[in-house]
Amino acid sequence: MTVLDQIIESTRKAVAQRREQLPLEALEAQLHGRGDDRPFAEALARPGLSVIAEFKRRSPSVGEIRPGATVDGIVEAYQSGGAAALSILTEGDYFGGSLDDLVAARGASDLPILRKDFIVDQYQLVESAVAGADAILLIASALGTEQLCALYNEAIALDLDVLVEVHDQPELAAVLEAADPQLIGINNRDLRDFSVDIARTHELLADIPAGKTVVSESGLDERAQLSELERVGVDAVLIGQTLLASDDPAAALEQLTGGHDVGSNL
Repeated sequence: MTVLDQIIESTRKAVAQRREQLPLEALEAQLHGRGDDRPFAEALARPGLSVIAEFKRRSPSVGEIRPGATVDGIVEAYQSGGAAALSILTEGDYFGGSLDDLVAARGASDLPILRKDFIVDQYQLVESAVAGADAILLIASALGTEQLCALYNEAIALDLDVLVEVHDQPELAAVLEAADPQLIGINNRDLRDFSVDIARTHELLADIPAGKTVVSESGLDERAQLSELERVGVDAVLIGQTLLASDDPAAALEQLTGGHDVGSNL
């Protein structure tokens, strides 16, 4: 089994356990307005390159990233440093996250929030809305085309923006035909073995139709990389480990963007 296969198997078991403890109907009864409107897609579509700053506790490739870090402290630093949006990784077994982290982030910041997880079930969509997410991630390599399309439509019905993540051209072609998403993430990391190739974004970008919002994900740690991605037409980048591993996440974010406010040119 690949790492991704293991994570998906673990996720399905965890969702089944949570569904047993709190049935879907009872969870749906907790749905209500998220209060203040935080449009995730709009935050990424502004002029210039937007940064989605990610909070995650650990990863299979590097282990624990920032021991002792608190969600509120990190997301406050991200907002101060100029992030356009937040990504909160909520997968538990491999990344150490939880929906409690998302709830804490929403209370500590007024930025729009992406729930980053391995979503394979409608139950997780309702969880996301109840916890206060503004957007969710759907990973093409973790889902069949039919299931991805169904989850995409269900998420939109719950007023959640959807970032659809691809890693290669066949995934991109299938996603465009099935769901035609507005937000497309290109993951430079291969989730089968966690290797990273920044060239992946450049290879796939030409096949994405005009008018889509494109997000480059993983392996970005230099301002020159961000400047080049903006030059070729990428709208946003998702950065986590580089910021979390720094002594000062706010300063690290400002350094990556050249100290400019989000939405301005690098």
